[in-house]
Amino acid sequence: MIDLFAIDTYHPRRALGILSMAQATNSDTRYTTARYFDLVAAGVLQPDDHVELLEGIIVAEPPQDPEHASGTMAADYALRAAIGDRGLIRIQLPLVLGPYSAPEPDVAVVAGRLGDYVKSHPTTALLVVEIARTSLPKDRLSKSRIYAVAGIPEYWIVNLPERCVEVFRKPDLALAVSAARPSAVGGAAIDLVALPGTRVAVVDLLPAV
Repeated sequence: MIDLFAIDTYHPRRALGILSMAQATNSDTRYTTARYFDLVAAGVLQPDDHVELLEGIIVAEPPQDPEHASGTMAADYALRAAIGDRGLIRIQLPLVLGPYSAPEPDVAVVAGRLGDYVKSHPTTALLVVEIARTSLPKDRLSKSRIYAVAGIPEYWIVNLPERCVEVFRKPDLALAVSAARPSAVGGAAIDLVALPGTRVAVVDLLPAV
């Protein structure tokens, strides 16, 4: 298992890239994606370690509770049914988004085929989905910023407490923000920006109650 005392762990200000002057001038403060994956190759990080790299910070993730796991499965099934073979769906696998971030979103829809990613992880996505309950602040702030800077056209947060889907679109790379639409609830459906003609019902993205 990973030794959390041996690496940097999540702090909200640091995950947003807000560093002190001394930290900003220290090139060793943040992990690059290359250095991060070197930890895997060296055996410092194990396959069962629940971590991801966000803006140079290695973030430890708690084990999934049943509701989160059910939400991930629901989103996976709903997107597979809606997209078919027009995209590849990856579950909790890395996206290499720039030199300092390799998030592992709950669900990512990427272009291409399975064989396209044998040698390297995707560097963008058509859609990213995070299932959120306790992680809502991080998903709304840190991750929305990372996905906006990467130019990902659409980002959904499946908000479990409020049983709705928060939709972020039109990423502004310079400002590191995406425009947020009113949350989709109840019997609403969401059309995918990157795959015109693809519609997903909000109820299908939520775990059954």
